[in-house]
Amino acid sequence: MNAAQQKGRGQEVTLQPPPDSEPRRLSAPVTCCRLNWWLFFHADFRPYFPGKRPAELSMGTVHARSLDPLPMRGPELGIHPDDIEAPEIEHEQKQEVLENKNVVVQRVHIDGLGRTKEELLTYEIKEVFRAKNLIDVVMRKSHEARQKLLRLGIFRKVEVVIDTSRGDGALPNGLDVTFEVTELRRMTGSYNTMVGNNEGSMVLGLKLPNVLGRAEKMNFQFSYGTKETSYGLSFFKPQPGNFERNITLNMYKVTGQFPWSSLRETDRGISGEMSFPLWKTSQTLKWEGVWRELGCLARTASFAVREESGHSLKSSLSELAGYTGGDASFLKEDFEIQLNKTLFWDSVLSASMWGGLLLPIGDKPTSIADRFYLGGPTSIRGFSMYSLGPQSEGPKAHLKKLAECIRWSYGVGIVLRLGNIARLELNYCIPMGVQSGDRICDGVQFGAGIRFL
Repeated sequence: MNAAQQKGRGQEVTLQPPPDSEPRRLSAPVTCCRLNWWLFFHADFRPYFPGKRPAELSMGTVHARSLDPLPMRGPELGIHPDDIEAPEIEHEQKQEVLENKNVVVQRVHIDGLGRTKEELLTYEIKEVFRAKNLIDVVMRKSHEARQKLLRLGIFRKVEVVIDTSRGDGALPNGLDVTFEVTELRRMTGSYNTMVGNNEGSMVLGLKLPNVLGRAEKMNFQFSYGTKETSYGLSFFKPQPGNFERNITLNMYKVTGQFPWSSLRETDRGISGEMSFPLWKTSQTLKWEGVWRELGCLARTASFAVREESGHSLKSSLSELAGYTGGDASFLKEDFEIQLNKTLFWDSVLSASMWGGLLLPIGDKPTSIADRFYLGGPTSIRGFSMYSLGPQSEGPKAHLKKLAECIRWSYGVGIVLRLGNIARLELNYCIPMGVQSGDRICDGVQFGAGIRFL
């Protein structure tokens, strides 16, 4: 009879049969060695947010070590190979050790850094050191740190690996957290299309992420559209440790055509923006300096458009122009309110209101390029784009003529949403209250944009 062998983790027991050939019950003293065991598992954690499906997040591989060794010796027993039973593992007890035992994060490693400065990432991962248990480390602190690293826009991939501490000074309950990152290329290109208010454009871009190693971005963009052509260069710099606080510098040139006013405009400008959080909102303070050139688009342009043709300089601070230089002085603000109510059969009742205020400062009238216009598939359907009322008179005369008769329209249409960015509309419209000078679009009208009334 061959020898019967039993193999297990950390131990090996060999039973030798007696010299005679008669089968008999085997008896042998058994000594149990110390059993060192490891528990390996791969954890995929999916945070839960009310009203949303859980997002899938791979946090890496977690290694946990047994804290309670098995007994060193066992009693001498008369055993048969079939009588050998594997030691039972208290799964619930070990689960309690992994989830509830206090731990200390001793080290945090970041693997894969190239041109990124380490001090930038220190602000994003510092909360991991404050974790007190495994669930606190994996489910909250590490996840939050991973989201902050991805938000910087300099990494293509970020993975988290949590392991027990080893080496000199390692504590029995110590953990090492490793962030494995993959940086974006030094230069990337992009090609896409954009949809605006009843206009489309093709955009070519060249991006240089993480230029100086502290999450800076430089971007060059060229856009060719149905109504305007532009190109510009921008530089973005966030504050280390507070990504919501950032500055943006821009240089650009924009050439646009506005057929509803027979106007052509070319803008060459620079601007600076500073964004910062305030209470529960995000605020932006912007200064803009623009050299504008206005010209006639057609020979039929009105005298008022011809009169304003030429060059002008606009300097504004968040649409307050005139106090920082230039020859344009005005205050301009607008607002938009929209309410949506879900009804039966997946139908929605929507109500919108949009308005603006343009006040000239001093005796100089406002420019035709700064005024508000109405009409088109994104505002008052059934009328051509920006064609309601006079196109070249001042705001007071414009408001007076609009108040003489209210324009409105009715009809039916089909709406197609493009994610949460834009939407397409195909409507059959019947305009009402049409006045002299208005250009209507009676019948089928197509609209594409990001801002609708």
